[in-house]
Amino acid sequence: MNNATPNHPYKIGENYFIRTVTFHYTGKLVKVYDQELVLTDVAWIPEDGRFADALKSGKFSEVEPYPLGKEVIIPRGCIIDASAHEFPLPTTQI
Repeated sequence: MNNATPNHPYKIGENYFIRTVTFHYTGKLVKVYDQELVLTDVAWIPEDGRFADALKSGKFSEVEPYPLGKEVIIPRGCIIDASAHEFPLPTTQI
């Protein structure tokens, strides 16, 4: 068993809200690489509405989900910030 601490703050299996330089995403983190994050059950959030309200409620103004289970690769170099998403992941197009 490897008890080494990973060299990143991410938690595999957790849901995240990720803000990139151009878009926002939600999804479940399944893999972490030096240059990429891999998520499933991902939604592209082109419009979050009032940002603070969206983070408090988990509800967004516009949601474009990827097919469930599809792995989506997010380059770590384009991430502005990432936070745990404490709500069910959005899976319905709005």
